[in-house]
Amino acid sequence: MPKMKTRKSAAKRYTVTGSGKVRYKKQGLRHILTKKSSKRKRNLRHAGMLHKSENKRIRGLLPYSF
Repeated sequence: MPKMKTRKSAAKRYTVTGSGKVRYKKQGLRHILTKKSSKRKRNLRHAGMLHKSENKRIRGLLPYSF
């Protein structure tokens, strides 16, 4: 059986931690930063964790990550 292909767009957006959680970069920190507060920009710097109910959706896109 041939190898499954990874969706490269998803591979660039999501990483899987050792415990199986899915980490992603939060949106909204690329441009138009002057109207956003410092607190909001600071909180956007940290990576977000995807909810565990969404892990099944990502599992199909990243077959060798889990």
